[in-house]
Amino acid sequence: MGVIVDTCVWIDVERGSISPADVARYTGEEPVFISPVSIAELAYGAENAPTQPLRQKRLAALNRLKKKPTIVIDEETGAVFGSLAAQLRKKGRQTSFRAQDVWIASQAVQHGHRLLTRNPGDFVDIPGLDLVAFGTKPPKG
Repeated sequence: MGVIVDTCVWIDVERGSISPADVARYTGEEPVFISPVSIAELAYGAENAPTQPLRQKRLAALNRLKKKPTIVIDEETGAVFGSLAAQLRKKGRQTSFRAQDVWIASQAVQHGHRLLTRNPGDFVDIPGLDLVAFGTKPPKG
């Protein structure tokens, strides 16, 4: 098993509001992965930075994160995404505005990994997701 770290956690590490050691308290010895969805979100944020120095800082952080193992999105991920999105819709939950979150959750469900986030409300209703909320007591490893 491993841990996929949500984009919001990586953003807070880049901003300095949490440290890599803080993240490690939640991931322990488990492998840590980044989703290509997070890479896309972080690249979007870097390219839309209001200043060139901030853009460069964000791109440097993104390049560091690209060294982490990436979970591939494949046809099985697509099937999991479709199933989860349909289940959420049947429950009356919207998925269109949170498609990126559902993709990241689909990868975690597909591979049996936990998902570490600072925004648990974005994921709490996703069936089969092993969610870890940053800010709560870290799991014992």
